[in-house]
Amino acid sequence: MEVILKYTLGWAGLVMTAILNGAVREKGYGQRMNELGAHQLSTVIGLFLFALYIWILTGIWRIQSAEQALAIGGVWLALTILFEFIFGHYVMGHPWDRLFRDYNLFKGRLWVLILLWTTVSPYVFYKLR
Repeated sequence: MEVILKYTLGWAGLVMTAILNGAVREKGYGQRMNELGAHQLSTVIGLFLFALYIWILTGIWRIQSAEQALAIGGVWLALTILFEFIFGHYVMGHPWDRLFRDYNLFKGRLWVLILLWTTVSPYVFYKLR
């Protein structure tokens, strides 16, 4: 249980990474690209940055079992979705339809890949280590 608590706190690093990635998109390359292309590039960059951060985290706090890895991923998924909707709507002021739009893979929105990677990456790195 102690490891899961540490990883729950470690999730804050994912949030900081995502916010920084979004800021670079908005203030940098997002001004020279269309919105969808910037979203897609930002998602790919985010996946890479998350992988790097999670690889480092799993080296510091060893995951002891597949079940533990899956529990961590489930906690991260729940926290990420809650944060996205609570922070995105109530703090950033984004309308609900904008938040839900990022879930539409058929329109090129790749946010779901971030959620998927956030969920399975603890297990992937547990297996790799």
